[in-house]
Amino acid sequence: MNENPLSKILVVDDNISSLKQIGAQLGENYEVSLAKSGPLALQICMKEKPDLILLDIEMPGMNGFETLKRLRLNHYLGSIPVIFLTGNHDTETEVRGLQSGARDFITKPVEKSILLHRIELHLRFSSYQAQLENTVAKMSDSVALSFAELIECRDENTGEHVARTSGYVNMLGRKLIDMGLFTDELTSMDLAMMVRAAPFHDIGKIAISDTILLKPGRLDDGEFAAMKQHTIIGEEILKNMLARTPTQQYLHYARMIAASHHERYDGKGYPRRLAGDDIPLCGRIMAVADVYDALVDNRVYRRGMSHAEACRIIIDGKGTVFDERIIDAFEAINEELARAAAKK
Repeated sequence: MNENPLSKILVVDDNISSLKQIGAQLGENYEVSLAKSGPLALQICMKEKPDLILLDIEMPGMNGFETLKRLRLNHYLGSIPVIFLTGNHDTETEVRGLQSGARDFITKPVEKSILLHRIELHLRFSSYQAQLENTVAKMSDSVALSFAELIECRDENTGEHVARTSGYVNMLGRKLIDMGLFTDELTSMDLAMMVRAAPFHDIGKIAISDTILLKPGRLDDGEFAAMKQHTIIGEEILKNMLARTPTQQYLHYARMIAASHHERYDGKGYPRRLAGDDIPLCGRIMAVADVYDALVDNRVYRRGMSHAEACRIIIDGKGTVFDERIIDAFEAINEELARAAAKK
């Protein structure tokens, strides 16, 4: 019946008999997990994100409404479709449930054919919605990337710089996750947001004079002070963009990256002289990616360094310019970076 037999369904009910009955009804068509309380359900969701949740309303302690509220507050879990199970299907309960974000109601005791039909309907709708959102996100990212490339081209960078640095951010982030580092702030979803945000790191350069951006020689103190303002300007631009489109959470990471990718781990960077973990993680990762690409890339005033030379300079900055843990990840992906850089 189900086109995707591996769809994951989580059933939450404090009534053990009901829990086992529904689990048995679904077992032939889906991969089923069972939870007898709201807190346990949230734990299961964090470990293995289900495709759909059947959630009992009347549970002691954390009831169905509170469990759903907790789910919706988590950006990783908030999009999971939830169908309420209830033995008291009155109008007031239904209205409250729909207002809280439930997709549907099923009255207990559950009739198997109705249950399977409702689950299939919402799984298909959720799949369609995810495909639509992915299409819109790709279109949005394409426009944003083109805009970011135009800005980079103003100071003699090639437009490919933003795409390459996004790739390096992804490589570093994946290795940090594999190494079990920054587990509280670096999930796969966080990394996906950072990769989408990375092209905006220099968006503030749009307000910097061409005289400064295109100067072939060294900037004097006044010019360098003006150049450093691109971090503050970028932060403000992205803050305003996020305020206008609050659903685009990757702009939150973009704002932090724009503001912090020139900070140094020892506190000697700019614009705020942040140090250590006070620098947002996304900014610390972006700093390594940005410097690596700047070193290996050809510019009009110099040829790019070799991969080995660039690595030597970056590793020399371990613990001073860059976070030691991120440099450990950088060293661990040395060969992957070399292959990526060779494709330029």
